[in-house]
Amino acid sequence: MISKDKIIKLTNRDTGFAGYTIPDTGVHRRFTPGETKEVTFEEVEKLSWADGGKEILRDYLIIEDEEAAREILGDVEPEYFYKKETVQKLLKDGSLEQLEDALEFAPKGVKELIKQEAVETKLDSAIKREAIKNSTHFNVSKAIELNEGSEDENVSQDAATSKRRSTPMAASSQNSSASGRKATQNFKIIN
Repeated sequence: MISKDKIIKLTNRDTGFAGYTIPDTGVHRRFTPGETKEVTFEEVEKLSWADGGKEILRDYLIIEDEEAAREILGDVEPEYFYKKETVQKLLKDGSLEQLEDALEFAPKGVKELIKQEAVETKLDSAIKREAIKNSTHFNVSKAIELNEGSEDENVSQDAATSKRRSTPMAASSQNSSASGRKATQNFKIIN
């Protein structure tokens, strides 16, 4: 039995914000992507009893203590503890079988990280891209292509707006005709 006062680290593994409120204590926490907070085991336990609490702990937050994770969630797969760094290593150096196991057994948050990292790092393995597509129905190749297209579009838009296409109109003639006043010349004639 784990002491209720034991400090447990919770880390947001998801690519977006995660948070929870525990109604009977009024505790409200919000995690940015990758953020770690230290809470008591009692808080984690109460979160697991709240509606949707176990899903948050299983899919989006990592309980950094294995004993506490097993007590709250029961048996957890090794992929439960994967963070961004682990996913990056998996995509770069891991075997196809390790990736397929992660895609089958990992929580939703890990699968989202796999998709995000595959696009951000421009995963060079066609076989791994296909495995991700078959498991998650997410086309890494198309996402990379779209990202590159939007980057090229931004560069071309910046270039297009920073170069003039023609000579600007003379400011004085635009101002006088725009205001509807006739331009007059003030000359002083000296004899």
